[in-house]
Amino acid sequence: MDEAAQQKLLDAALTGDRRSLAGLLEAVGPRVRARIEPKIPQSMRSLLEADDVMQVTYLEAVLRIKSFSTGGVQGFLAWLTRLADNNLIDAVRSLEAAKRFDPRKRVNPNREDSSSALINMLGATMTTPSKVAAIGEAGALLEVALRALPPDYEKVVREFDLEGKPMAEVAAGLKKTEGAAYMLRARAHDRLKEVLGSDSRFFSTPA
Repeated sequence: MDEAAQQKLLDAALTGDRRSLAGLLEAVGPRVRARIEPKIPQSMRSLLEADDVMQVTYLEAVLRIKSFSTGGVQGFLAWLTRLADNNLIDAVRSLEAAKRFDPRKRVNPNREDSSSALINMLGATMTTPSKVAAIGEAGALLEVALRALPPDYEKVVREFDLEGKPMAEVAAGLKKTEGAAYMLRARAHDRLKEVLGSDSRFFSTPA
């Protein structure tokens, strides 16, 4: 497919045409994959594959296409590559951190405590007079936000962050590698920050 045809797909995709976006991703995706594959550390290739990175990247492209503005097809290629690079970086960092983490220190808390811990992890700062009330209301908001996530995003947050399951178990349930599961978690956290951080009743930006 030549660049003129790709530009037509991009123009249609920017109007909300999902089929055109899928066609564009199919056309340019292999170029991004070729750039990502050599960047995967050899020591992590049993836990992370280029296809994992691309699957999450394609999903993010669908969710965030409205954030792409200018640059034509080459600009879109650069934008998609940045998404893929960010996904790979998050996966590598998470896998490295998992190697250093002592699982004996991880406690499976009750649901209320785990919700509060997740809210704090996402960087929220309580601003209401009653912190206890704010946590309760924020927990309800968190539940609404979770239900709005793509299914795999929701599943990895619920099982890993809220239920305390090992990531290997979560990944197996998703039928994905651990690296892919960590990428899904990172992107899910991004989406939750956007939703929770937009509600000034509960949160403010830390000083």
